[in-house]
Amino acid sequence: MSTPPPFDDSRRLTGPNLYFAGTGAVLETGIGAPVAPALLDAWRHAIARARAALDWPEGPTLAREHATGASLAFTAPADALYAATEVNEWAWLSALAGAGLDIGEPALQPGHAPSGDAGAALRILRAVAAAEHLPRLAALRRAAMVHALPLLLDDEQLSIGMGSGSRTWDNASLPAPDEVPWEALHAIPVALVTGSNGKTTSVRLLTAIAMAHGWHTANSCTDGLYLDGGLIEEGDYSGPGGARALLRHRQAQAAILETARGGMLRRGLGVERADVALVTNVSPDHFGEYGIHDLDGLAQVKLTVARAIAADGTVVLNADNALLRRHADSVPAQLAWFSCDDDHPLLRQARADGRGSCGVREGRLLLFDGTRSHDLGALSDMPLTLGGLAAHNVQNCAGAALAASRLGIGAETIATVLGRFGRAHGDNPGRLQRWTLGGGIQAWVDYAHNPDGLQHLLELVRRAHVGPGRLHLLLGQAGNRSDAAIAELAATAAAFAPERIVLKDMDGAYMRGRASGAVPGVLRAALLASGVPADAITECLDEVAAARMILADARAGDSLVLPVHGSASRARVVALLDRLQDQDWAPGQPLPVEPAGA
Repeated sequence: MSTPPPFDDSRRLTGPNLYFAGTGAVLETGIGAPVAPALLDAWRHAIARARAALDWPEGPTLAREHATGASLAFTAPADALYAATEVNEWAWLSALAGAGLDIGEPALQPGHAPSGDAGAALRILRAVAAAEHLPRLAALRRAAMVHALPLLLDDEQLSIGMGSGSRTWDNASLPAPDEVPWEALHAIPVALVTGSNGKTTSVRLLTAIAMAHGWHTANSCTDGLYLDGGLIEEGDYSGPGGARALLRHRQAQAAILETARGGMLRRGLGVERADVALVTNVSPDHFGEYGIHDLDGLAQVKLTVARAIAADGTVVLNADNALLRRHADSVPAQLAWFSCDDDHPLLRQARADGRGSCGVREGRLLLFDGTRSHDLGALSDMPLTLGGLAAHNVQNCAGAALAASRLGIGAETIATVLGRFGRAHGDNPGRLQRWTLGGGIQAWVDYAHNPDGLQHLLELVRRAHVGPGRLHLLLGQAGNRSDAAIAELAATAAAFAPERIVLKDMDGAYMRGRASGAVPGVLRAALLASGVPADAITECLDEVAAARMILADARAGDSLVLPVHGSASRARVVALLDRLQDQDWAPGQPLPVEPAGA
């Protein structure tokens, strides 16, 4: 019988996180569940001994047990996080060795603290911590606190203040406190946006509202970093690195930061302080990573954003989401609620308490700013809601409007943006975009990447579909989902009985360790098991080629659902659909040849 690995993962926590509000390290045990209490006690004892030897302050030492083991986390100084991972690994390996378990230590890299000789281990750990230490950091942090200013630190740089009120230095040349231009520094309004679905749409809408308010607004999302709607850098910047990059941009007067589950679990939040956190919803996704195996654990991860909310800030939650209602009592911040029903009990209570709310009454979106109510307009006049058909976008409008209000933006500005945002495809690329082509064909492009998102999309398409036309679906999934999660996505698709499903790879970073064609293979098997006929399933691994295949096969009245995930692929598909719509293309006509180099 093979020896299990001593741990699955060991990583730094560079900001507020699932376990505590500071910096530190976490290790994922690799011996399965349950973890013996004696092992956890021995690990805690070793952490305490290392802290004393390194002269680190006391702080939380937490063991979060779960279905496959335990996450072992403890706080450590922000300029000693690589050393903290070494401490965590040494403490865990020492606990295993003390219990007589074979840890396979000879396979460890040279330079790691040995588990069998505590004195030698602590000497190595002191040397690692000393090499990482920033002598001026503590004084700078104290001075920043005196001036009530945020401080951001990463591997290479330290900044004080935010955006237009920030200054940044290389870690190798930090200033003394009296060399910092304190009078020139200030914070800027910051909103964090998280949730299982609707994050990017909410970020874009909230950014548009902030820009209309007159702020030069930076935003980060899964598509890139932006300032005033202009792309700064393309890529998935929904983690802490993207947040810190924007908060150091000297032109930014406000920041709207998409805050994804993965970044929070890997590194924590990118900021220690924000004014508003918006949580759109919590639904099944990404189970099995970093010890998160159920919806309650996922909700706790999403609500990590509350750890960064200032004392006078607000956490904005979706009252229509049962998970958020269940976990709301654990949030240590003022709550504001939004819903598709303005008469929801949580919204009524918020108004009675003088807190914010936003909900729908008789087809109109009503905002309560804590003092008075404002009519933001009819849902039918808000392009993002597709005449009120897109219920999830009604929620996104309500959540973004409420978050904007908590940032201090007036109701008139919010209403104006809601009345125009989504009218142009460029407002919200890749999210619920619709084209009407010849023969009444409806083509939809959306990011739908999990069962809940796909369910909402297909329900909307079914409500919007007129006539006897067929339903075509492009289907793929990221490689880091489990086979069970991939099968659940397929079952969601099968429930809508599409006449044709084209299976694809999600290229590039989305492959995440899977071989080409592996995910389509899992999808095919699950579709067949759900009763989809074999002749209704086609495989075309390239996203753009798959979308073109569906268009080439379309007939009058068909609905074409095209979840395209790669940003480059999506740009090509969108350009093709724009061209088909402009040219009054009709089904049966040849598709235009793509430009050379596309």
